[in-house]
Amino acid sequence: MHQIKPHALWVGNAGDGRNFPQIFAHGIRAIVQLAIEEPPVQPPRELIYQRFPLLDGEGNGPDVLRLAIDAVARLIEAELPTLVCCGAGMSRSPVIVATALAVAFRADFEQSFQTVVQHFPADISPALLAEVQAILKEPE
Repeated sequence: MHQIKPHALWVGNAGDGRNFPQIFAHGIRAIVQLAIEEPPVQPPRELIYQRFPLLDGEGNGPDVLRLAIDAVARLIEAELPTLVCCGAGMSRSPVIVATALAVAFRADFEQSFQTVVQHFPADISPALLAEVQAILKEPE
């Protein structure tokens, strides 16, 4: 699990999304799960939980991508400590977090992307990145 400083925002893998002692130790209050191949997290009642079944590659519906981005952006705007997790934590989570940061702060996507990936190793799916960039070009 890697914090995207200075935000109360973490990127992690599937195991991080189930590590409730660590989640509570960081003061995280919301979990956003992005991996279609992972079973849903069964969080304790006091945690907010959202799941968007995204593929790590092409084939994601633009409606689900937009919902995932907007959900994370709203959690960022609310300053609610949030963990965004996927399978390995190296593609879907960083791309959605970077996009949500750009949306929340009306910032440049490339700058937000660099802010996110400077914190840990990433292996971004080019097809997923292209789908997300297409979403950013759409009018809201």
